[in-house]
Amino acid sequence: MRIIGGRFKGTALASLGKGDSAAHLRPTSDRVRESLFNVLEHGNYPPVRGARVLDLFAGTGALGFEALSRGAATVQFVDDGARAASLIRRNAETLRVGKQIKIYRRNALKPGENREAPFDLVFLDPPYGKGLGEKALAAAVAGNWLANGALVVWEENTPILPPAGFILLDSRTYGGTTISILTRETP
Repeated sequence: MRIIGGRFKGTALASLGKGDSAAHLRPTSDRVRESLFNVLEHGNYPPVRGARVLDLFAGTGALGFEALSRGAATVQFVDDGARAASLIRRNAETLRVGKQIKIYRRNALKPGENREAPFDLVFLDPPYGKGLGEKALAAAVAGNWLANGALVVWEENTPILPPAGFILLDSRTYGGTTISILTRETP
């Protein structure tokens, strides 16, 4: 696993290899990340540059670190696994971005109340096929983690139906991975 583009392009990230099923870690492949960021950068979406990013079910943090490489202002990683937190810390040290990140070792279904500004860009990569994305998104909204108009990038193994309060903007399938891009409706 490596950073695909931006200032850290080509930098290797700490990896699990094929993943850690016991910890429910399944890193987003380089090919899928590259395709996703091409869509974000060349589509009619708000820029990654300067965004406040929330990475739910962060795992290795590859999506959040890719966003930092491409100019995101900050990233907050949420994952309840000790292995995930360790990998994120190692990757932050490798990239020397400790001042731009925070790691919350919390359950993404119960993130609590956000005490900072809400986030512009959210990566949501729950364990596939368990219905956890909907619950995590609802908890993030309830806890004031998402800005009005926030862009949500949701990774699943099948197409998703947008939950109430969200509009599906795009959906693309890469092998066994479906990326859905949604926006939070403004009240």
